[in-house]
Amino acid sequence: MKPLLISFALLAGIAGGQVRPLVTAENITGNLPVQPIGANDLVAVSVYDAPELTRTLRVGADGFIRLPMMTQRIQAQGLMPAQLESTIAQELKREGLIVDPFVMVTVAEYNSRPIAVMGAVRRPLTFQAIGQVTLLDALARAEGLAQDAGPAILVSRRQATAGGGTTALVERIPVKALIDLADPSVNLKLTGGEEIRVPEAGKIFVLGNVRKPGAFVAPDDSDATVLKALAMAEGLLPFAAKKAYIYRREASGSKNEIPIELGKMMNRKEPDVPLMANDILYVPDAKGTRAGLAVLEKVLLFGSGAMSAMIYAGVR
Repeated sequence: MKPLLISFALLAGIAGGQVRPLVTAENITGNLPVQPIGANDLVAVSVYDAPELTRTLRVGADGFIRLPMMTQRIQAQGLMPAQLESTIAQELKREGLIVDPFVMVTVAEYNSRPIAVMGAVRRPLTFQAIGQVTLLDALARAEGLAQDAGPAILVSRRQATAGGGTTALVERIPVKALIDLADPSVNLKLTGGEEIRVPEAGKIFVLGNVRKPGAFVAPDDSDATVLKALAMAEGLLPFAAKKAYIYRREASGSKNEIPIELGKMMNRKEPDVPLMANDILYVPDAKGTRAGLAVLEKVLLFGSGAMSAMIYAGVR
């Protein structure tokens, strides 16, 4: 049988009538990763042999906590749990409440590092940055990108200015580089306070004598063309005209009508024509009957809802 080894410090504690609990990594850090405490975090303060001081406290919006019987508040924001333990112990001794306090602090709940994920994701949410969090982690929590997600992700961070204020710094992350190419340089590390916005992709509206009129996602402005839009609309109807029209709202607010020699394009006698987000591709019938421009403008003004009403009303 192996001899039982008892440290001198433990024997001294027994002789004095008090035994302090053994300190392990588990009861110091709890179940959450150790990181600086912030405003609105929930901390559990345990003072040995002082149940009146042992309690769970919410860090105030100003970053301070207050223990009963103590005249001064204690700043918790920015401190690691072990640092807050030392601070509380020093204050207890300074105010003469306990001669040799033994304090333990664990973080029960983090609320100071929210990360918001919104826009074209499957499940928009806000969660706390606990431990190491990356941009891919945040998107995974949101159950991934929605089908109509655009080609870029916008990550907004608050950054301190020289005058003591803050300003928003927005980083544009290409979806292709992050997901398709798995570029680690764009998989940002998040520490809390970030807003992740996934804008919807631009849409192209195809109306008239096509098999499936509708609004279609344009994956990339450089890849959207007339022939690809017709393919998404499942092709032309038998009596479609040989000339089509692109209606486009310019940056200045003016409206532009661009005629397209569709017959020559289909026969490869003219090059394919690129399209831009929010363009309307309209294919009249072979008789030359065209919907009025005012009717088509409603799509530009009211989006796919107006377009659906036009299709339902039989505008071809």
